[in-house]
Amino acid sequence: MSDLRRYSLEGTLAALIFIALIVVLAIQIFGRTPLFRGPVWTEELARWLWVWMAFIGIGEVERTDSQLRMDLLTGFLGPKAKAWLFTLIDLVYLGIVAHLVWIGFKTVMRTWANASVTLPVSDGMLYLAALVGLVFVLIRIVLRLIGIGSRQGEGVVL
Repeated sequence: MSDLRRYSLEGTLAALIFIALIVVLAIQIFGRTPLFRGPVWTEELARWLWVWMAFIGIGEVERTDSQLRMDLLTGFLGPKAKAWLFTLIDLVYLGIVAHLVWIGFKTVMRTWANASVTLPVSDGMLYLAALVGLVFVLIRIVLRLIGIGSRQGEGVVL
C-alpha cells in the first residue's frame, strides 16, 4: 500500500452515505413487491443520497489525486517545470472552486425556504451537497499549495 492514509473524513462520509443509499434502495425495491407497500419518499431520498455521495466523493478523489488527466505534456517537462505547471494549474483550479463555493452558498441561501416534495426538509439541503463537497476540494487544494498535502508520487497525502 502507498503512503496514502487509508481513511479520511470525505471517504468515510461517502461510504456511510453509500450504505444508507443501499438501505433506501432495498426498501424501495421491496416496496414494489406484494410484501409491503413502500414509502413514497424513498425515490427522492435515493436521489438526494446519490447526489451527496457524489459530491462528498469528489473531495476524496481530490485527496487521493485520483482524477482523470492527460499527462502527455508533463511527460516531456523536467521536475522543476512540472512543479511550476502544477502550481499554476492549482491556482487556477483554486479560483474556479472558490467561485463555485460562492455560487453554492448563494444557491443554498436562495433555496433554503423551499420545501422538498416528499421529504420533511428544505430543498436547500440538496444544494448543500455541492457546497460541502466543493469546500472539501478547496481545502485539499489549499493544503497542496502550502505544501502540507502533495500530489500522488510526491509523498504523503493528508
